[in-house]
Amino acid sequence: MDEDAARPVDSTASGAVTLRLRLHRREPYDVDGVFAFLASRAIPGLEVADRTSYRRSVQGGTVTLTPRPDHIALDVAVEDTRQLARIVARCRRLLDLDADPEAISDVLGRTSLGPLVAARPGLRVPGTFDGFELAVRAVVGQQISVAGARTLLGRIVARAAAPGGLFPTPAQLLDTDLSGLGMTNRRIDTLKDLAARLADGQLDLDGGQDPAEAVAALLEVRGIGPWTAGYIALRALRDPDAWPTGDLVLVKRMAALGIPNDHIERWRPWRAYAALHLWSSS
Repeated sequence: MDEDAARPVDSTASGAVTLRLRLHRREPYDVDGVFAFLASRAIPGLEVADRTSYRRSVQGGTVTLTPRPDHIALDVAVEDTRQLARIVARCRRLLDLDADPEAISDVLGRTSLGPLVAARPGLRVPGTFDGFELAVRAVVGQQISVAGARTLLGRIVARAAAPGGLFPTPAQLLDTDLSGLGMTNRRIDTLKDLAARLADGQLDLDGGQDPAEAVAALLEVRGIGPWTAGYIALRALRDPDAWPTGDLVLVKRMAALGIPNDHIERWRPWRAYAALHLWSSS
């Protein structure tokens, strides 16, 4: 790795090695938008984030991402450095560092979204560090506020997480009693069904399954409809053309801007970025 080359900085008392890396990004890059998005959704007990940094627990340590003028600084403290390549790939996915802003702007800038694209040419679609985690976020966040979802997710992590404040694996969530956390029985059943399908390999949300196949499999989960499947495809599956069908904020923003529904088709193959432009404009 050239632009992502790592150098050792220190060793902790617990045996974890601390490495500092430079993650290359394509310009323009909407640093404030990405980090604000992650900060507003940071799960208590798992993540600490604001507009200037993002920190989370990972297996055997922590990662911290900090924007710099021409790159993203990644500080990794882990006991097993063999995780490094996986951590780098997941951090790049989380921050959408491999997007091509020029290609996106060339298409969307010539549509009814032109003024929004001109205002924020480096806008990105924040991804996720873990596909199952994002799917749980999407299910928990159905029809409630971002703040309400954070609270529920923090409770799930506190009850189900492994030592070290990690997000629970599908198997761990299956073994956890989720009653009394403020979710309906139907929502709990959806989370359990989702976890079971990932635990037994029917579903892969970390790149091992074709996005279209993964979405089809998600729609078979009780309680997951087109909006939830589209949102998971947009952030976890990294489908640049994903569209969260029925999203009320998108419907309202398009109406307020006088954009007809048939324009959604004109935003292909970058509808995920169109959705972020609309969400960010509200």
